[in-house]
Amino acid sequence: MAAHDCFADEIAIDFPSVDPLVERVRDAFLGERDADEMVIAEVSLTASEALCGTIVLVELLLRGTCRVCGGRGETWTEPCQDCCGTGDALFRHPVNVTVPARVADGARFRFRVTSPHAVPARVEVRVGIKQNFRI
Repeated sequence: MAAHDCFADEIAIDFPSVDPLVERVRDAFLGERDADEMVIAEVSLTASEALCGTIVLVELLLRGTCRVCGGRGETWTEPCQDCCGTGDALFRHPVNVTVPARVADGARFRFRVTSPHAVPARVEVRVGIKQNFRI
């Protein structure tokens, strides 16, 4: 029996979108899953920024519980209009990423991020360096 199967028969709730919410509660109680959501962001730096290092503001879109329906997917007997009945919503989460000096084109940085409005996510930031073309 897998660790995440231990509560499989303990909860019976008849809201249409409660299964993902219950999974998140199980995950929070039992720990991190291998299949955590991965958010990928790309930053584009000038050659000067790559050489000297910089701090870049990256806006991530993280998945969380819809604030209108509270994750139920419905308000009273109607599907929630904000989340289209899924119980999920996307939230913008700004993160300042420190890029070290002499970073190479194609470099990748990975870290985890948590937000009060969204589920924890793994983040991969990919670096691209702009080429200066002179005509």
